[in-house]
Amino acid sequence: MTTRKRPELKPLFVERMKSLLVNQKDFENYMNILKVLPVKSIRCNLLKISPKELKEKLEKKGWNIQIPWEKYPEIMIVQSDLEPGELGRAKEHLLGDYYVQELASMLPIIALKPQPEDIILDLCSAPGSKTTQACSKMNNTGTIIANEVSLGRIKILASNLERCGVANTIITKKDGVAFCKRIKKMEIEFDKILVDAPCSGEGTLRSSPKTYVMWNIKTIKNLPRIQKNLVTSALEILKSGGELIYSTCTHAPEENEGVVDYLLKEFKGKIKLEKIELPIKAREGITGWQEKKFSPEIKKCVRVYPQDNNTEGFFLAKFKKLK
Repeated sequence: MTTRKRPELKPLFVERMKSLLVNQKDFENYMNILKVLPVKSIRCNLLKISPKELKEKLEKKGWNIQIPWEKYPEIMIVQSDLEPGELGRAKEHLLGDYYVQELASMLPIIALKPQPEDIILDLCSAPGSKTTQACSKMNNTGTIIANEVSLGRIKILASNLERCGVANTIITKKDGVAFCKRIKKMEIEFDKILVDAPCSGEGTLRSSPKTYVMWNIKTIKNLPRIQKNLVTSALEILKSGGELIYSTCTHAPEENEGVVDYLLKEFKGKIKLEKIELPIKAREGITGWQEKKFSPEIKKCVRVYPQDNNTEGFFLAKFKKLK
């Protein structure tokens, strides 16, 4: 493991993490993993090449390739010492044989389980990591609507879809809530929806040191309103029996369990939480934070901590719309 000096954490952030990780050893392990550079992980693009073929091609280059999760051979860790940017400059990447993607970022699509012929909405889709992952699982069948509000990010999204040979996806540019309202008027519904919501990004400290500087409690207090509105709107256009993944890359309960608890109350009798199966160690959602108590059902949500799996941090909840 390659270590580095960790930037100074803001005292309030440390205090909050201590409240989440009540075991002292657990908290120490968390603080220590922040000093360790994240692993280099890639995802084989099944639309263009098989995991076996890609592994052989990369090993011929002298790369040491490991398959961390036996059930998902397309997910690989590159253990070789590479030059900065070499993963992105490699011929195999430029050809779309693989997508550079952090391990925890692959979990929402694993949890959503896209199937061939599904009609799927990726509501906040740029830069396209999860969109291309879903398409790869669907073998370019069915339909994916990849929505993104930022034109600059749409350019990156379109470029990634083209590089990966994605042919079943329509890109739309609209605010997420406005998009859902318009789709509802058109009486269109989706089999599955991913809301990988904008968040405070606490889980990305290892790969994005600027998060240390940008962390602000005001952001954490303001974001849940946006997150609740996005999922509320998305649930309105989910088919009966359909499934929706709500995910963030933050540890903040206000943006995670707090949002899920709100939705369970808002859609009481219309939705339920499903258990999530993942190939890594995942902790259950918490049922209380500071002065707030959450539904016991929220234990079905999952928290992914960096120290448990040598990944970034993530949160996932899986809703099913009742018939």
